[in-house]
Amino acid sequence: MSEQIKFIVEQLNKEPFKKNFNLITFDSLEPLQLLQVLNDVLAEVDPKHNIDIREEMPEQMAKRMFSLLGVLKYKPPGNVSEASNFRQGLVTGSKPVIHPILHWLLQRINELKKRAYLARFLMKLEVPAEFLQDDVIADTHHQYEDLVESFKTYHKECEQLKTSGFSTAEIRRDITAMEEEKDQLIKRVERLKKRVETVSNHQRMLELARQLRVEKEREESLAHQKQEQKNQLFHAEQRLQRSQQQLKDLRQAAADAKPESLMKRLEEEIKFNTYMVSDKLPKELESKKKTVQYLQKVVAEPAMGQSELGELENKIREINTQINQIIEKRMMRNDPMDDKLSLFRQQASIISRKKEAKAEEVQEAREELANTERELAHKTSQVRDLGGGSELVRGDEFKRYVSKLRSKGTVFKKKRQEIADMRAEYGVLQRTEEILKQRHEAVHQQLQSIEAKRGISGYSDTQEELERVSAIKSELDDVKGRTLDDMSEMVRKLNSVIAEKKSGLAPVIKELRPLRQKCQELTQEYEEKKAQYDSCAAGLESNRSKLEQEVRGLREENAQEESRYHYINCMREVIEMQMQRAADEMKAYVSPDPQERRKAVRELYTKNITEQENLGKKLREKQRAVRESHGPNMKQVKMWRDLEQLMECKRQCFLRAQSQASIGQVIQEAGEDRLVL
Repeated sequence: MSEQIKFIVEQLNKEPFKKNFNLITFDSLEPLQLLQVLNDVLAEVDPKHNIDIREEMPEQMAKRMFSLLGVLKYKPPGNVSEASNFRQGLVTGSKPVIHPILHWLLQRINELKKRAYLARFLMKLEVPAEFLQDDVIADTHHQYEDLVESFKTYHKECEQLKTSGFSTAEIRRDITAMEEEKDQLIKRVERLKKRVETVSNHQRMLELARQLRVEKEREESLAHQKQEQKNQLFHAEQRLQRSQQQLKDLRQAAADAKPESLMKRLEEEIKFNTYMVSDKLPKELESKKKTVQYLQKVVAEPAMGQSELGELENKIREINTQINQIIEKRMMRNDPMDDKLSLFRQQASIISRKKEAKAEEVQEAREELANTERELAHKTSQVRDLGGGSELVRGDEFKRYVSKLRSKGTVFKKKRQEIADMRAEYGVLQRTEEILKQRHEAVHQQLQSIEAKRGISGYSDTQEELERVSAIKSELDDVKGRTLDDMSEMVRKLNSVIAEKKSGLAPVIKELRPLRQKCQELTQEYEEKKAQYDSCAAGLESNRSKLEQEVRGLREENAQEESRYHYINCMREVIEMQMQRAADEMKAYVSPDPQERRKAVRELYTKNITEQENLGKKLREKQRAVRESHGPNMKQVKMWRDLEQLMECKRQCFLRAQSQASIGQVIQEAGEDRLVL
């Protein structure tokens, strides 16, 4: 106990309590002061409990502390019978009750903070079932459950982000890098726009490119739809094969439709149904009920933390160890009588499991047979609606149809494979074309950058123009037979044009150099001003957040005081009403008038208790009579059902014999035979 008190004092003297206790002062605390210390620790766990207990009623204080300890899953020492002593000790501020609570809270203060925070959002409100019949309340309850689930998801993501190791500096660096990439992309897009604007009918080309992208997306969606339809066709073929096999089995079964086989099949079906109703289904129903009860019990329990899960795992491990020890002791005892019984038990369990498995297989087969019969009836009705008559394809015609269908399927698979190969080759060629275009674009951009560095921008375009002109010129020479002098003259003119362009770009390049230097200086000045602005904005933001936090705290305090005021008024009215009812009850109870005395609540409750006791006696007698007559009545019902079945069988046999006798009768008279119809 001294170690416990020492630990409590050490923790209370630390942050955030700072109580400045020692062992003597802590042990000499009054019950009210000790309760205030406990309340301060609970307020650290949940800030809603930060109140002065002197301004609170003892019943309200006890209820509030009990509810929070229940949420935190505090288990008082001792058994269940000592729960009343624990409650009384908590209300009176008893040291043997308060000290273990403080020791338990201070050991796991951070974990309990998290649990109290989660309980605020995860403790679901219990709504009676009759209220959920209202659509508005039901929709609101569903929205509330959805919000709880979304809170769980967001809380898990927040915890993962906290433990992921990302720092603010890394995130800022990533944001800066992404902003730089964004600026580069914007500049590149603007540069491409300027290049495209110089081309004639560029709007038409952009529209065609947009249409090409839309058509490619449409082609992908159509390919996806085609693949889905292929899968559906494959599943339909499989269903057709299964239906054909089931139809064949049904025809074979119909060919052997004799009365003896039908009676045997009906007897087997009756035995199977009897087993299902008497053995299998009640066991399954009982297991489902137990599962539902267990799940309801689990749902009713509050949310468990990691420490509770660890305790349960340790208990499970200990129980498994005890089970293994008991099994070892039993094996060491090696009683031959028990060995024989265990062998019989194993055989009985194996047979019961086999029986259950066969029953499940029979049930599945019956369901599949019923589905096949429904599908067959649907297909037959479709054939009749299409004008195919009621006849089905049989024998050789069906075999020829199947062989023809298989040959067509083989041809279809070959064609589909050829189309897939051609599409793959087309995709490879298209990808090759895109790669070559990208390489050409990269080389072209690299050439333009080199020309810009050397101060001869547009040289490659001029060269391409020269090549185009030279190609046109060569074609014209082939057609018209121009001479070599004309070609040299054209080349001289083009060279002069190139020289003129170079001389025109030289002063522009000279003017561009000081502008670039000035741009660098302005950029540096902009970065410095931006850093100053960011630091000033961060300071203002921190001041604003502090002020907002203070305003939020004052508003919460105001709301708490208002709620406390209204709560005290309501409690006062309730207490006045209870006192009035108590006075009326006392007046009626001590009244000499027997009529007034009968109106007292005590008399009414005594009368109701007597009536309920008499009713309970009658019901117990009725239950005893029903329990005694249940066995003979069930036996009589079974005998009556057997008699009904026997009479029904006799009636069927009589009708069958009468129908056979009504066909005709041979009468012999005077050596002659006559057939009477």
